[in-house]
Amino acid sequence: MNCKWSLLQLWQTPPSSLLFRRCNLSKSMNSVSPKIMRPGVCFCKQMQTTAYEVVNGSYVPIRDAKLPINVNVKDEVPVPVALPLEGVGAFQKLPMVMPSVDILFSALKKARRVSATKGIANIAKRERNRGAKQLDALMKELAVPLRMYKENFPNKKTLHPYERSLIELTLGDGNYEEVLRRVDTLRKRVVSVGKEHASLCAKSLTKREAEERLDEGRKKIEEIFNSEGKAVDELMHIAKTLRAMPVVDLETPTLCLVGAPNVGKSSLVRLLSTGKPEICNYPFTTRGILMGHINLSFQNFQVTDTPGLLRRHDEDRNNLEKLTLAVLSHLPTAVLYVHDLTGECGTSPSDQYIIYKEIKERFGDHLWLDVVSKGDLLTDTPVLFITEDSNSDTSELAKYRRVGPDGALRVSVMTKMGIDELKSRVHELLITQLSIIKDGSTEEVEEKVVVPKKQFH
Repeated sequence: MNCKWSLLQLWQTPPSSLLFRRCNLSKSMNSVSPKIMRPGVCFCKQMQTTAYEVVNGSYVPIRDAKLPINVNVKDEVPVPVALPLEGVGAFQKLPMVMPSVDILFSALKKARRVSATKGIANIAKRERNRGAKQLDALMKELAVPLRMYKENFPNKKTLHPYERSLIELTLGDGNYEEVLRRVDTLRKRVVSVGKEHASLCAKSLTKREAEERLDEGRKKIEEIFNSEGKAVDELMHIAKTLRAMPVVDLETPTLCLVGAPNVGKSSLVRLLSTGKPEICNYPFTTRGILMGHINLSFQNFQVTDTPGLLRRHDEDRNNLEKLTLAVLSHLPTAVLYVHDLTGECGTSPSDQYIIYKEIKERFGDHLWLDVVSKGDLLTDTPVLFITEDSNSDTSELAKYRRVGPDGALRVSVMTKMGIDELKSRVHELLITQLSIIKDGSTEEVEEKVVVPKKQFH
């Protein structure tokens, strides 16, 4: 064996190999003339490292972002890891899930068509071969779609934060993962039982024994699938629910209507966009995130109707209210905040004021427009609920009761008062957001290049 080591061999040889060959290496090193060893040049691909943050309600790239670092144990060289912006739309890529009864019926039908291998003359051998092949085919016909569901339904941790919130608030915390776990457990049981009974069938000594074991294995697999197949039906329901969720394009400016329940958000969505939300005179008419579109000056914009917010702490909010907070937290939207000072919505103006101040403080980085709805019903005398005391009002709250927040636009869907100005202001707001999105997406991000160096001792 040649003991002479070249520079390329040393470079490619793991440290463990050098340790085991230390003795031979030292002998060979003593027998050759000393040479100066210089490290070679190492090239690596350039890596684009881009991170994003929400600025004025839009995603923009961060320059010189501090990215997490992975350490290569072998070379002890820190390598930055890029954090790409996660997109939305994963729900529209979900596979079609068949009902459990259809999966079982199709698998049984295909398995019964499987025949024994040709050329087997012995009756007993032919029958046990046919039984083993049918049980194996039945197992595979059931396991393959279950595995496909498990692999093609996304891991919740990899989803966009908005879609992750939709899963938690719509399906319940942990229910999505639990159903996928049960589907995978069903697959493992079908595979285990199928292999076991196929093996038993292959060991049968007589034709009758092979037929009995085939029938026994088929019944056992059917029993398991019938008892645990509800997980597949639940997954089918989850897929239908998630596919019905509205898709938000992060590159398209979005207007989000926010406010207390029954203040007139849905009426404004119908007026401003193609969305057709339900309009009724009771709280929480909007039971989910509804999406519409506006086409202004040959440009397309999105409009989102959200469930109303009540005056209470976040831990006391229902899932409908949490959906609204999820939209504001995770999507780059412009906010159209709707106020109702007439007293008809069921939430007092003082409570609306407190809700408004809290939301404005938390999400003030979004582009913002305040609107006072039902302007045709407003009177000169501020509305007071029986539980309120006007003597305890601050000057700011007293002003809010009369005209709403500073700069608020008064509108009426019934009389069309202020609607033209509202459309113009909304258009300006969305054009501003569009320019922010474009400026953020066209900025060049500095590339960071790391060249590892190999050290020799």
